[in-house]
Amino acid sequence: MSANYEAKLADMGITLPAAPAPAAKYVPFVVIGDMVYVSGQISQDAGGLIKGKLGDDMETEAGAAAARTCALGLMAQLKAACDGDLDRLVRVVKLTGFVNSTPDFAEQPQVINGASNLLGDVFGDAGAHARSAVSAAALPLGVAVEIEGIFQIK
Repeated sequence: MSANYEAKLADMGITLPAAPAPAAKYVPFVVIGDMVYVSGQISQDAGGLIKGKLGDDMETEAGAAAARTCALGLMAQLKAACDGDLDRLVRVVKLTGFVNSTPDFAEQPQVINGASNLLGDVFGDAGAHARSAVSAAALPLGVAVEIEGIFQIK
């Protein structure tokens, strides 16, 4: 029996945003064989960019919420890479999460959990992935979080 990830998202009350266009000279994703490499998705929602520096003007929980919006962007790009069919997903392979944070902030994993938890909730076992969560002194446009992903599709 095939998963219906669109129905799962709808049950969760989630509508994926349109896949964001690149902000510079790069492509939003590259498909090679059964692998999709999605460029970094920055924290943003319908209200605009989610900016902040963890450990300074943003708390861990707000950072996790920002990371969740990055996961929505990743899923939107994945859907575009799969010609609109999220059910082509086989596995979330790896996330690399960048957290705009102060030198003494040490909760990058808890921030990136915002994305990991959402992918697990939507994709179940196929959402389990390898991951890095690292600090960045600054991120593009002052955003709080940026996450890139690697996915296996059929």
